[in-house]
Amino acid sequence: MPVYVFDPRLLAGHPLGFAKAGAVRRQFLAEAVRDLRQQLRQVGSDLVVRVGLPEEVLPALAQELGAAAVYASAEVTQEEQAVETALEERLEADGRSLHLFWQATLHHLDDLPMPVRNLPDVFTQFKNKVEKFGKVRPQFAAPTNLTFAETLDRGTVPAVPEAADYQPAFRGGETEALGRLHDYFWTKDLLRTYKETRNGMLGLDYSSRFSGWLALGCLSPRFVLAEIQRYETERTQNESTYWLGFELLWRDYFRFVAVKFGNRIFRSHGLKEEPLRRAPAVTKSAQHSFEQWRLGETGVPLIDANMKELLATGYMSNRGRQNVASFLVKDLLLDWRWGAAWFESQLIDYDPCSNWGNWLYVAGVGNDPRENRYFDILRQATYYDAAGAYVKHWLPQLTGVPAEQVHRVGLLTNDEQRSFGVRLGVDYPNPLVDVRKWGQADGGR
Repeated sequence: MPVYVFDPRLLAGHPLGFAKAGAVRRQFLAEAVRDLRQQLRQVGSDLVVRVGLPEEVLPALAQELGAAAVYASAEVTQEEQAVETALEERLEADGRSLHLFWQATLHHLDDLPMPVRNLPDVFTQFKNKVEKFGKVRPQFAAPTNLTFAETLDRGTVPAVPEAADYQPAFRGGETEALGRLHDYFWTKDLLRTYKETRNGMLGLDYSSRFSGWLALGCLSPRFVLAEIQRYETERTQNESTYWLGFELLWRDYFRFVAVKFGNRIFRSHGLKEEPLRRAPAVTKSAQHSFEQWRLGETGVPLIDANMKELLATGYMSNRGRQNVASFLVKDLLLDWRWGAAWFESQLIDYDPCSNWGNWLYVAGVGNDPRENRYFDILRQATYYDAAGAYVKHWLPQLTGVPAEQVHRVGLLTNDEQRSFGVRLGVDYPNPLVDVRKWGQADGGR
């Protein structure tokens, strides 16, 4: 009996003033669940939907059905495992059992070429071992004929108020995911140039955009790899086809890191043994700077455009994520965990392992030997958005600023502001930092 439970804890408020899961993320999830229900109905089954605490809802439903067991995906981080433990205890008290299965990754935990306690602390070492000695299990065939208890109340998917400026690029669900994969691989033939375009920021086709569906399980990484291999056989095999599979390995790695290190991935000093020498500020001024960052009002166009895109779509390019994270941690000197919590609230592709693992990486407290990696935002902007098309798309008030000056808008003179039709501090914020520091050193392309 397929069941999905919407946990009200997703609506819990963060101390910084936003929901654990924002409206865009919840909308994408609701779309995915509706699509799953439709897929199940097409093979003679249905999806039971409930709203409540899974550790309470599922034992009650198991009792109503006379079911002996609950089967679910095994999770690896604290909050999810706490739910699993509470669920197991309640089921066992009633003579029932919980069976958890490893899912989500390309490589099964049991198939790694090393015990997870010996997982390398550097991704490249992990990649080399897995590529040489690891294996990917074959896919299961999708069921074609299921049954359903007709008398059971199916429940309804809760309505989610759309965010004010919601601009979805894609909807949640397997149907949309498979359509996107077919379009990206087979119709537009974009996989052959993936490595060359993956650092783009504007438009839909610079990247695969699979991450949201992978995070929710609408798309299997094993299926994606199988399609990559089919593409290599039928079309071409090159560095781009390798690179998309390579990035699936990053997803695996972050999940295995979470298994190895447990709650250390949520500490301020992350995986490092020693606490930070200087704790980030938690003053009202720091919180105000964070508000400007999360709302895209820092006065730095590349940062603000990316944050506006995140608010509107629940998505941001990988290049954008690295820049806004570096800016928060290295320029604003704020706690990286604030940024990770905001991404958790907003991203449609949120999963705790990849999200917190990536933030650890940028903050220099994770699996990265280059602890002091810093992004020169001006160099990044002029390299990846040379014409200013991306920032002008998300910041239309800068439309009149010439391309060669749009990323330096904070330095415009009064005469230039009048000429270009933008008033700093009125139409667009004054920068939170001294932007003159950028453009001098290597910004880490």
